[in-house]
Amino acid sequence: MNQKRSGYVVYSLLLTGFLSAAFVAGYYTRARVERAAAGQFPLVAEVRGILRVQFIGDVPDDTTLEYGAVRGMVAALKDPYTIFVEPPAHELETNNLLGTFGGIGAELRYNEGGQVILAPFPNLPAARAGIVEGDILLAVDGRSIPAGIGLDEVSALIRGPVGTEVTLTVRRGQEAPRDVTLKREQFEIPSVTWRQVDGRPTLGVIAINRFSDRTPDEVKSAYDDLTARGVTHLILDLRDNSGGLLDASIKVAAEFLDGGGVAFEDRRNAVEKEFSAPGKGFAAAMPLVVLVNHGTASAAEIVAGALSDRGRGPLIGEKTYGKGSVQLVFDLSDGSSVHVTAARWYTPARQAIDGRGLTPTIEAPARNGASDPQMDRAAQYLLTGE
Repeated sequence: MNQKRSGYVVYSLLLTGFLSAAFVAGYYTRARVERAAAGQFPLVAEVRGILRVQFIGDVPDDTTLEYGAVRGMVAALKDPYTIFVEPPAHELETNNLLGTFGGIGAELRYNEGGQVILAPFPNLPAARAGIVEGDILLAVDGRSIPAGIGLDEVSALIRGPVGTEVTLTVRRGQEAPRDVTLKREQFEIPSVTWRQVDGRPTLGVIAINRFSDRTPDEVKSAYDDLTARGVTHLILDLRDNSGGLLDASIKVAAEFLDGGGVAFEDRRNAVEKEFSAPGKGFAAAMPLVVLVNHGTASAAEIVAGALSDRGRGPLIGEKTYGKGSVQLVFDLSDGSSVHVTAARWYTPARQAIDGRGLTPTIEAPARNGASDPQMDRAAQYLLTGE
């Protein structure tokens, strides 16, 4: 019997191991683009010339200056998911897609202050090295990790060839920072865990921590096992699920619906696209509630929004994160890449997710140690209807 791990606020679930970061913030396509002609940006060249003549310190090389200009261009869009990724990080991301790179076995999350924190999985490198959930990540191989940095970029820094080492600088609470050197491993972590509620054998919990290509099959396995053990009511736990593959989330939502709409996608210069459930899902008739919190994001919000809008069950917990956009990844000519927000998602009732999140039907406070008021409230609702 599996148990869902407790967690902090998640922005983007990045399993710094076998799972590729390329699918976490939305779903991605790739394309090759050529570097823009230098003549398009004469002001950049003009400033570069002034710096080389007048700046009292050392002027970085042309590539470093160019990367700085690109970052400034991307930052001008004021979209947190449109980012520039330098060649080393992009190479790790690409190689990880091929299954040749490994990691340390931990989730990367944001705490409420925007700092990157670690949440290790049992019996994997991070946990074996003594890292515990909530440790703040300060640096990777000496490279500082500022608050608010993209988690895909951090994950790319941590991942690398299986068997190689990476040094993390971490801080626990108010303790002094310390360095932890880990050997990367390759592994797969299930995206779904499940259990019966203690003392309530007819209540089952299916917890999804991300949406991978295996998630729909894992949800089916969970459902079959729980119903075989006498479960008649379900709690779908999407807390601290930062998303994943769009197709997987649509398939999962469909299994709790009797056909009909799941989500809409709005893309520039394109007709609105509707994603629908093909027919009655295997869990379409089972009483259901959905747990959400501030870490429920992206594809997880699609599922939560669909089940709420379609009347399948209330959302219980806290307001969700508000990540309802799609990124395209473009490979650039020097091995770097740019991730561009190209579309946004809406619920069946056309609620905007991006930047807004979903408001729970029933608010309940967050977990506190062994206490889980949100789970308790879900159980109460299923047992009493109130």
